Amino acid sequence: MGCAKAGFHHLALVEHDKHSCHTIRENHGRGIALLDGWHIHQMDVADFDYSTISSEIDLLAGGPPCQPFSIGGRHGAFLDKRDMFPQFFRAVRALRPKAFLIENVRGLLRRNFLNYFEYILLQLTHPELLPKPDEPWAEHLARLERHHNSGKSDNLGYRVTFRLLNAADYGVPQKRERVFIVGFRSDLKANWSFPEPTHSEEALLQHKWVTGEYWERHSISSSLRPEIPAKLRTRLQRTGANQLGSMADPWRTVRDAIADLPPPENSNGAIEIPNHIYIPGARSYPGHTGSPFDEPAKTLKAGVHGVPGGENMLVLRDGQVRYFTVREAARLQTFPDDYYFPCTWGESMRQIGNAVPVTLAYIIADSIHTHLQKLTPDRKMIGAV
Repeated sequence: MGCAKAGFHHLALVEHDKHSCHTIRENHGRGIALLDGWHIHQMDVADFDYSTISSEIDLLAGGPPCQPFSIGGRHGAFLDKRDMFPQFFRAVRALRPKAFLIENVRGLLRRNFLNYFEYILLQLTHPELLPKPDEPWAEHLARLERHHNSGKSDNLGYRVTFRLLNAADYGVPQKRERVFIVGFRSDLKANWSFPEPTHSEEALLQHKWVTGEYWERHSISSSLRPEIPAKLRTRLQRTGANQLGSMADPWRTVRDAIADLPPPENSNGAIEIPNHIYIPGARSYPGHTGSPFDEPAKTLKAGVHGVPGGENMLVLRDGQVRYFTVREAARLQTFPDDYYFPCTWGESMRQIGNAVPVTLAYIIADSIHTHLQKLTPDRKMIGAV
C-alpha cells in the first residue's frame, strides 16, 4: 500500500497465506483506491514464474519472512526453511529491476547473523554469481567476497545500502525498529540515500514538559496530566529547557493515533466503527506490560509473543490494561480507516503485526520513486511485490 501510494503500479503480488489474501481481496471488493489493479497470486513464491511478467520492472519490493531472524523466533537463519532470501535473489535475477526494497526485523543485525547478513548484501550486489550445486553458503560467501574485492564488472549488479530505522522517527505512532535494504541497478549510477527522520523523541519531550503543547492539543487539564519523570526533571534543572530543542516534529503517541475513537469497553460491541470491538481477557505479565497512552506504542507483534501477548495492549490511566482493538492496531500501523480486516481478532492482529507501517513504506518508496523519475523521466513506475 505504501508503494502504491508512492506511485508504483503493481504487476504482481505473491503471498502464500490465504487469510492475508482474503483480506486484500475483501478490500479490493470494497473499492479501496490504493488496491486498484492489484494482481494477487496466492502461492508459494518459490513456485512463481517470473517469465509471466514481461514489462520492465522499476521496483521489486518484498519482506522475506522474519521468523528465522526474529528475537522472538527460533533464530535458525539460513537453517530455517522459512528463509526466503534465496527466493528474493532469484526474483532479482529474473526481473532485473531498476531498484529493490527489502524489510526485515532488527534481529537480522544480531552478532551471530552478521556473516549471513554480509552474504545477503553481497548476493544482492552480485545476483548472477550463483552458488554451485551443494555449495554451502559460507563457501559461496568467500567467492562473493573475492569477486567483490576484485573490482570485476558484472552483467547485472546493484549498489546496495541498508539502515536500521525506527518507524517513530517518521511519524508512525509506534516504536518499531526494522532493517531496510535498498539497491539500485549499477548501470543507473544512482546516488540515493535513505530519507532523514522527520520526528523525534526530544521534540515530544519539549511539547509535553516545556511548552505543554501536547496536553493542550488533547485538552488535558493540568490536574489530569502525569507528573514529569524524575530523570527528565533533573535533566531540565541541570541543562535548561532549551537543551530539548528539536527542529523535528514530535513523535506521535498512542493518544495522537486513537484519541478520537470511543472507548470500546463501553460499547458492548455496538459501535459503528469497523474493527473497533472490545476484546476481554487482557492481562499484564513480565515482559508484556502494554503500551503507555502518551508514548508511541511498543512494537506490535505477530505470533505467540504478540497474539494474545501483552505487546498488543494499552495501559489505561488507572494502570489497568486492555487489548488494542483491530482498528486501533491498524491506526498504529498507519493503515487508512477504510481498510477493513474481515478475519478474527487474532488473525487480524497477526496480519497487522506482520505489516510494514504504511506511512514508513510510503516515505521510503516515494524517495525511491522520486530518484527513479530523475533517472528515467516521463515513465510510469512499475512494481512487482
